[in-house]
Amino acid sequence: MQYLFKISKQAISKFIPEVCQAIINGLKDNVKLPINPQEWLMMSDAFDELWNFPHCIGAVDGKHEVLQAPVNSGTEFYNYKGHFSILLFILADANYKIRFVDVGCQGRISDGEVYKNTKLYSLIVKGKLNLPTPTPLEGRNKVIPYYLLGDSAFALFENMMKPFPGQTHAKGTLERVFNYRLSRARRVVESVLGIMAQVFRFLRKPLMIEPNKAAVIVLTTALLHNYLRAHSDTYCSGIRESESLREYYVTLQPLRNFARRSPDNA
Repeated sequence: MQYLFKISKQAISKFIPEVCQAIINGLKDNVKLPINPQEWLMMSDAFDELWNFPHCIGAVDGKHEVLQAPVNSGTEFYNYKGHFSILLFILADANYKIRFVDVGCQGRISDGEVYKNTKLYSLIVKGKLNLPTPTPLEGRNKVIPYYLLGDSAFALFENMMKPFPGQTHAKGTLERVFNYRLSRARRVVESVLGIMAQVFRFLRKPLMIEPNKAAVIVLTTALLHNYLRAHSDTYCSGIRESESLREYYVTLQPLRNFARRSPDNA
């Protein structure tokens, strides 16, 4: 941008956060949780129809957004992967839309701990999320609560479902089948994070800015994702629906391997 528009880096660093904040103020209503049990039931029905996982009200996951080492931060933002980062935590529905977002937590904190410090977790614990009343699954008598789907980084409790631990479950066992079904339903949230990194390419490399400005920019991408998902016919055009299987899948075209030219033909 500096060379394209002949603007100094100092000016760019000033107006980009201001523009992002204006986008946040204008699009903040594009990311919101359901406000009543009926809306939660619609989300649950979508997971049941598209991913064959009943009583699921969303999938959660976190993604480390890499930073240049912040000044005088020590190991505050240093994560287990060996780089500095802030964490983007989202709740996604069955149709690849973000329903809750939290961004800016230090990279040294795990996904599970970040979740426990979000407003979403606080509302669930206090019973203020207006979740539907627990009901039995189809053909069963035991009452089952409605829950989120998470990976092994999250703690198992009433409204959070996670896979069975371990990788040695024999083929055909209930544990392996359950883990497959859960991972199949939960991959929507990973697909959302992958789509954002594919569309907003700067998320694929370290951000050379302060953590608080990085949080504003990353939050802007989450809001823009939902806005484009709702208003653009070409956004995420690789996500298609198979009418026969009722599944969503992402098509990624492989890179073609071109033959190297010999030095004589270079």
